[in-house]
Amino acid sequence: MFGFSMVKMVRQHANKLDRSMRLQLVNLYRPFKKVPCFLHSTLENRLKKRNKLPVIIEFYEEGDACTLGLEQVHQILSGHRKCAVHHQFSSIPFCAATITANGIEDLLNNCTHIKKIHHDREVKALLDKASPSIRADVLNSSGVTGKDVTIAIVDTGVYPHDDLKGRITAFKDLVNEETDAYDDNGHGTHCAGDAAGNGFLSDGKYKGPAPEANIVGVKVLDKMGSGSLSAVIAGVQWCIDNKDKYGIRIISMSLGSEATQPAAEDPVVKIVEKAWQQGLVVCVAAGNEGPDDNTISSPGISPKVITVGAMDDLNTVDRSDDIPADFSSRGPTIDGLTKPDLLTPGVNIVSLRAPGSYLDKLSKSSRVDEDYCSLSGTSMATPICAGAAALVLQQNPDLSPDEVKEKLLDSAKDWGFPGNTQGKGYLDVSKLI
Repeated sequence: MFGFSMVKMVRQHANKLDRSMRLQLVNLYRPFKKVPCFLHSTLENRLKKRNKLPVIIEFYEEGDACTLGLEQVHQILSGHRKCAVHHQFSSIPFCAATITANGIEDLLNNCTHIKKIHHDREVKALLDKASPSIRADVLNSSGVTGKDVTIAIVDTGVYPHDDLKGRITAFKDLVNEETDAYDDNGHGTHCAGDAAGNGFLSDGKYKGPAPEANIVGVKVLDKMGSGSLSAVIAGVQWCIDNKDKYGIRIISMSLGSEATQPAAEDPVVKIVEKAWQQGLVVCVAAGNEGPDDNTISSPGISPKVITVGAMDDLNTVDRSDDIPADFSSRGPTIDGLTKPDLLTPGVNIVSLRAPGSYLDKLSKSSRVDEDYCSLSGTSMATPICAGAAALVLQQNPDLSPDEVKEKLLDSAKDWGFPGNTQGKGYLDVSKLI
């Protein structure tokens, strides 16, 4: 086994391959016991030429390394069949590509500007009493409703629900390249309502904390709620590129993947932190792998963005009986950082239904009346936090992301749990007044 070329290549270039990429390459060929030894090299070489792997290539940042590196990559890959670059990202020195193992080996041996090759692995999608539970109704009653603040929902899309009528101001589909707003999964629509549904079809019963905020739908996950790191990066890059055109101030990301490397080396962390630097408040889900420690997902491991865990409000407005949701991921992060940053409701949240979507068909029992459905997860807690951020920005439009985060953390009430369970505590929007 240790004589196979893929194992040798991984050993030789271990520092330039992330852990997931190393595993993909080493496991590319596993010989069967009944295969004669003299055929092993032939079979492995055939797989190296034929099997394509989705990758994200990171270049050094110094000088023209990215530009020169892209030129080298295109030149080298032109000599390999089935290899192609799909995305180039203007905010970070990365590109996404599909490459055979032979192509990867050629790049590592001959492209001097590559810092690391990452596996473009899978990313997954991670209102009843929720808004009153964080006391958003106190601000809403005084006219603070998120009006003129735009939240980008980077998810499975957004169905044009009547509770969002006239407030879906833009839609970008990076999966199927459709132009009209839609959601074939249902997750993103629920999240949009968690943040900004106005309860029109329920006489105000089911509404989010920012019922007059605008929504921009950015579809990066498919019908099954799955996508790739590169699609998520492309979605955030689109938000950065179009923030002024559509007035985007907040990005809500109820998605994630296992954190396999430090935040400073994580491609998705790098793009969300670039968005933060560009003036966008980024709220991301902590993950649903609790109650075990060390389960915060990426990009929630970022020290900059607002990482949101879930509280179980026990379906009551009274906050006194609320407890952290058992499934809500706990810190510390892979770097030892205390996370999540705060908690908002995330259990049995009633929000917008996308009729005919995958989740709508899969779980008919979750439907509430004709136009709503109930879901649980830090996926629901995250846009609720994004809605609260919209209230902050309506009151104080000139605040930086750091200042918005500080205000939200200052309004969180210590619930008496460890920091790696509750962060600063349970969000209480009434303290923002």
